[in-house]
Amino acid sequence: MLHNIISKFDKNIDTASAHCDIPCGIYDARAVTYHAVSTLRQIDILLSLEDKGLSHTAFAMQAARNTAEKEKQAELVKHEVRVIWGDFMKGDKLEKFPQVHALAHSIMVAGSACKQDLHREDGEKLVALCNEFSEIFWAMKGVKTKKVTTPYAPNVEVVEPVL
Repeated sequence: MLHNIISKFDKNIDTASAHCDIPCGIYDARAVTYHAVSTLRQIDILLSLEDKGLSHTAFAMQAARNTAEKEKQAELVKHEVRVIWGDFMKGDKLEKFPQVHALAHSIMVAGSACKQDLHREDGEKLVALCNEFSEIFWAMKGVKTKKVTTPYAPNVEVVEPVL
């Protein structure tokens, strides 16, 4: 019966999604670095396509797929940073780390640069900024961090919490 009542209103309710305006309290900067490394990996794949001897069609299709994924991953970096910065980093946390506003803005700019073009340096910069963001995030939670090299390409150093 409840389902029947709710279903009558379904047509008038817009779909909404968020992480998370409740707020849920679950924030993890590892998602930020994961998507940054994934962006860099897509840049590397795209830069290596010319050396693969692909037909024009295969090259175009592969480039289109990897470009779409690169842009998706860069946008996910921006999304995750916006959520953590906007929902978690506030109050006395910001007083202790006032540089986080400029850092979040720099990540937005770097993410956009990765979406707009194809320069490995842009991807490296995005990873470096996200590592800095991650260090601050974990410090705000009172968790020590360490730097580790990813066990997969592009084999870059990332900040991880010591759990």
